[in-house]
Amino acid sequence: MVKAIDIVVNLFGPEEVAAGLTGFDAAFMDQVRMPAAMRGGIDCDAYVRLMDEAGVEHSLLIAVRAGDRRWRGSFEIPYDTVARWCDRHPTRFSGLAGADPTRGMAQLRDLEHAAALGFVGVHAYPHWFSLPPDAAQWYPIYAKCCELELPFMLQVGQNLIYREDVRLPSVARPILLDRVAIDFPELTLIGIHVGTPWAEEMIAMAWKHARMFIGIDAYAPKHLPAALIHYMDTYGSEKVLFGTDWPVIDPRRAVAEMAAHRLRPASHAAVMRGNALRVFPKMAARLASTDAP
Repeated sequence: MVKAIDIVVNLFGPEEVAAGLTGFDAAFMDQVRMPAAMRGGIDCDAYVRLMDEAGVEHSLLIAVRAGDRRWRGSFEIPYDTVARWCDRHPTRFSGLAGADPTRGMAQLRDLEHAAALGFVGVHAYPHWFSLPPDAAQWYPIYAKCCELELPFMLQVGQNLIYREDVRLPSVARPILLDRVAIDFPELTLIGIHVGTPWAEEMIAMAWKHARMFIGIDAYAPKHLPAALIHYMDTYGSEKVLFGTDWPVIDPRRAVAEMAAHRLRPASHAAVMRGNALRVFPKMAARLASTDAP
């Protein structure tokens, strides 16, 4: 059995739920059919046990930055909070630094701090800022990622209504990454959340650009588009990375449904683990150091 690496995991402990740091409400939990028993939150210690049950070796934990701090509904998970969980479970978690393009130079200094904490990549939600990924405000962050050699992960495709009182537009069609990849050829880009309903557009971008990849999180694997399943099992087997977007998808379900696709063994191993080790070299180095005697 391949030990999986999950590239998209959110903090969903009782503290985050009580403080409103999840970004979604009960209506969204109904929409994604979240079991009632978990709606009060599951902390990272308990989540490690779920990872064990699922066969997930390691997860990338996001210090989310969602929205201009002046806007209703915006929230963030402090970098130091994620760093503490990564230090508590060094073989199980690595950190991703949330990016906020409204913070200017402060955000660039924050990314330097994240790198010093051992974070292995950067994460962004364009819809939370109503800024498409080719907007000028993102460009200094891309440049800093190149400087720090940190992959940049961002939501692509549509976004849902996470809160009834905060309705956000879908601004990140995959084709908009074309200009970014051209302007920053050294930048590793991962378009997460599949790209739905433009999954084939996301495939086209990953096929065009050597340093662009697809994250298959936020949707149950049994519902992945046929074109994407074909891509990850053939000419795109090195361009797709497994993820869940926990708590949206349970890792046990995700791992089982990926196995049910019966990809070729080499393709399955690459998607579930191998590609993540290659795309996130700082994570691979972290794992190697923690495995050392």
